[in-house]
Amino acid sequence: MSHYLGIDVGTSGTKTLLIDENGALLAEADATYPMEQPKPGWTQQDPDDWWAATIKTVHTVMKKAKLKPQDVKAIGLSGQMHGSVFLDAKNNVIRPALLWNDQRTAAECDEITAAAGGRKRLIKMVANPALTGFQAPKILWLRNNEPKNYDRLAKVLLPKDEIRRRMTGEFFSEVSDASGTLLLDVVKRKWSKNLLSKLQLDDGLLPEVVESEQVTGTLTQAAATALGLTTDCKVVGGAGDCAAGAVGNGVVKKGILSTSIGTSGVMFVHSDEPQYDASGRLHTFCHAVNGAWHMMGVNLTSGGSLQWWVESVLQGLAGIGDGDAYAAATAEAQQVDAGSGGLLFLPYLNGERTPHADPQARGSFVGLNLTHTRGAMTRSVMEGITFALRDSLEIIESLGVPVREIRASGGGSKNPFWRQMQADVFGKKITTLKVEQGPAYGVALLAAVGDGAFKNIQSACKATIEKADATGVNRKDAASYNKLFPVYQKLYRDLADSMHTLAELQ
Repeated sequence: MSHYLGIDVGTSGTKTLLIDENGALLAEADATYPMEQPKPGWTQQDPDDWWAATIKTVHTVMKKAKLKPQDVKAIGLSGQMHGSVFLDAKNNVIRPALLWNDQRTAAECDEITAAAGGRKRLIKMVANPALTGFQAPKILWLRNNEPKNYDRLAKVLLPKDEIRRRMTGEFFSEVSDASGTLLLDVVKRKWSKNLLSKLQLDDGLLPEVVESEQVTGTLTQAAATALGLTTDCKVVGGAGDCAAGAVGNGVVKKGILSTSIGTSGVMFVHSDEPQYDASGRLHTFCHAVNGAWHMMGVNLTSGGSLQWWVESVLQGLAGIGDGDAYAAATAEAQQVDAGSGGLLFLPYLNGERTPHADPQARGSFVGLNLTHTRGAMTRSVMEGITFALRDSLEIIESLGVPVREIRASGGGSKNPFWRQMQADVFGKKITTLKVEQGPAYGVALLAAVGDGAFKNIQSACKATIEKADATGVNRKDAASYNKLFPVYQKLYRDLADSMHTLAELQ
């Protein structure tokens, strides 16, 4: 029997899983690594940590499954999007990689917009506006701020594609992840020579772009030895983590939307045509489904806000001990009515993307009074995160994109309380899957398609992904949220100037 690896190079760690040719999960493993934050809003990582975590997790799943090296026929790669790995001519990493949530490139975004002839023209070129998290402004930041490093620059890779290089020695990306560079003509699914020319960037800096199931090489001898596999093992294009997670959730046809709460929060909907938001509030990217696209809204600190609240603020307080602090905090939140007694939380702890595209947005509690408890504040954090996702849902539906089904994934899907909150805030039934493994599972399926185990990714998902249960809408709580949501939306407009002033002081 053939077996396939799915590897997801995430922000906090790498997850690797192993499936058989029928899609059955045989083993999984995780390995964590640090993230550097040298200044507020700056985030970076050492690509060597990603590679070490990849080696460790591959060995772990192979040992758990008791497989031989030759049993693994192909690998699918996923990873955090938008990051920039800068390589010199000898393939040495020049400096720590800038990450998707790094906010240092506001000036470069303005530079790109001006070079393109304005925001509207830029969106027509690459279907998206210039945002601080994207890769293109990071390249310009290197040119503007570290000219000696830029002079050494020979190649720029996305995180998962740096792992591909270390596996195969080849320079490839694929359309879903490449869409998040701001340098891809998303409609034509190839690099935008027009924008590259306007930015005075050599297209030789970029890897070749392929479709997600396409084979991009096989393991080198050195990589095969390091991973405990063989040089016959293929590596397919894979996908950016959002598209890979959507594949893993079976979001591969029209009408299905996935909501994912991890470090960031994502609303992801499949589209058979390249639709885009003329205002640039949503991303329009190529899907990992060959010949399809998707629209996506992103909240930068969804699960990250709850993590900050529980681990940095609550941890160690009475009732929130060293055990399951999240369970304890959630238990308190469940004792509070929907709406948290008129307390609202804005989850903009590291800037915001959808719909505000504002790297200087900042988080806040608004409406605190003497009756509010710790549980009310916890519930307010969770509600604020969910309201931020509803922002994206409302834009998607306003553009005429059908949403017949919402599938929940990530940490927000595992908590029944939070699933119910999502159903009530969105006003729609939330479904979950029997097995929800996210991006790593999605790219393992893409590896199986690339190896010929399935005809295409749609047939792979149909054969392997099953729904579990559904959470219906509590109409009373939904009514409370419908009253609060317009207030939540208005708060950003009311507070934006003060947020920016405070961000500059920070």
